[in-house]
Amino acid sequence: MTTVRLPLFPLNSVLFPGLVLPLNVFEERYRAMMRELSKAADDAPRRFAVVAIRDGREVAPTAPGLPDQTALPERGPAAGFGADPIQAFHRVGCIADAATVREREDGSFEVLATGTTRVRLLSVDASGPYLVAELEELPEDAGEGAGALAEGVLRAFRNYQKRLAGARERSLSTGADLPDEPSVVSYLVAAAAVLDIPAKQRLLQAPDTATRLAEELGLLRAETAVIRHLPSLPAVDLTRAPTSPN
Repeated sequence: MTTVRLPLFPLNSVLFPGLVLPLNVFEERYRAMMRELSKAADDAPRRFAVVAIRDGREVAPTAPGLPDQTALPERGPAAGFGADPIQAFHRVGCIADAATVREREDGSFEVLATGTTRVRLLSVDASGPYLVAELEELPEDAGEGAGALAEGVLRAFRNYQKRLAGARERSLSTGADLPDEPSVVSYLVAAAAVLDIPAKQRLLQAPDTATRLAEELGLLRAETAVIRHLPSLPAVDLTRAPTSPN
C-alpha cells in the first residue's frame, strides 16, 4: 500500500484525474496552505488532496449565527467540519498538482491545479494551521471490456451534449476531438455531465474503469431521456448551500 501525507482541501465538488481545478483562495487556513506550497522549487510538484464534503461547510462561519447572536465564529483548520473532520468528507478524493499559485496584494491566492491520482482518505490531522491527510493512492485498473464501453459512452455523451444544448437553447461545440483512452473518457464524462455530488462521487470511487463507464452509460441514457421531456436545463444544485469562491 502506497501512502502519502498531503495538505487537504475539502470542496463542495468532486475533482477527477486530468481535470483542471481553478481556486480563489481567501480563507486563512487555505492561505497558509498555499503559502507553504509556494515555497516549493519551481520544478517541484506542489501537491494537495481534494475531497468532496459530505457534511459541513466549505467556508467557516465568520460572524455569530442565529439564533445565538453572542456565539463566537468557528476558527481553525477544521472549522465547519465538526469535532472529527474525517467524518465530514467522502473517503475517496483526488490529488491536485498546482501549476500556478499566485498571491494577490490582499493576501488571497489565485490557484490553477490539475487532478492527478485518486486517493483514499485514511486519517486527518487538524493540529496545524490547515488540515493534513494521510492518503492511500488508488490504482486505476481497466476492468473487463473497458474499450468497447468507452466507445458506447462517447456515442451516448455526444447525444447527451446535443440534448443539453437544446435545453440550454444554445449550441455546444462538439467539433473538438474527444479522447479514446478508456480511463480518460471515463473521467472526462464524469466531470462534464450535469450530475449531483453523490453521483459524481460514485463515479470517482468506482473500482475500475469498466465499472465507471458502465455506470456512466446508464446515467447518460437516463439523463438524455429526462432532458428530452424537459423545457429547460435541470438544476442539480438548487437544494445545496451556495459554494464559496475557494
